[in-house]
This record gives sequence, C-alpha cells and structure tokens, in this order.
Amino acid sequence: MGRDIKYIGMDVHKEAIVIAVLNGSGKLVMESMVETKASSILQFIHGLRGELHVTWEEGTWAAWLYDLLQPQVAQVLVCDPRRNALLKEGNKSDKIDARKLADLLRTGMLRPVYHGEMDCGRCASWGAVIRPSARI
Repeated sequence: MGRDIKYIGMDVHKEAIVIAVLNGSGKLVMESMVETKASSILQFIHGLRGELHVTWEEGTWAAWLYDLLQPQVAQVLVCDPRRNALLKEGNKSDKIDARKLADLLRTGMLRPVYHGEMDCGRCASWGAVIRPSARI
C-alpha cells in the first residue's frame, strides 16, 4: 500500500479559515471552516491521518500560521497570491480557492515565498499582526 498523502489548501481570513483536503489522486475528501485560532487549527490538523502537505497564500497570518503548523505536518508551502493565476480563473469563493490551492500543491504548481526564516517575534518589526497567538 502506498503512502496516504493529503493535500490541504487553506483560504485564510481574520476570523476563519476555509480548508479543503484532497487525497493523492485529487479527490476532495473533506471541507471545513475553522476559527483562526491556534487550538481550532491544531484540532483540525490532528484529526487528519496520513502525510500532510499544507498551503495557503502569503498574507497577514502567514508567519504565525507557518510557525504553528510547520512542526505538525510533512510540508508547509506559503505561496504568492500574485503568482496564482489559476485561482483567478472561473468562479470565485473561499471554498473554491481552498480547493484550487490544494490541487495546485498536489500537482507541484505552487512556488514558495516563505520558508520560516523569521520567527513571529521579529515579524512585529515589519508590521505583521501577532494577535492570533494570544487567542490560544
């Protein structure tokens, strides 16, 4: 039996994150919406089985979310929203964006922009919002 890989696309917003989970063949196996809160996100991730690969677009929450999830999953890829031309095609919604991100990750079509080289303590110096870490 092969590895059970799951590709997770997250459309991240201030109050909630829309999540789509695809299996290795691209079939949607789960969709969910969780609070943008560490405990809610970790509860969701810990409920999944297999090798987890996660992506979301660079934005206000990217560094915080990277630091939260990187130790929990096999791969984290934060991508540049300006380079995701396929997200602009067709219908637009948070669910659709999350699915497309997961599929672009599965097919190797995303380029990373963030690799964890900064910690959240230093993020404050360039204006990132640290507030979510206080919401655990």
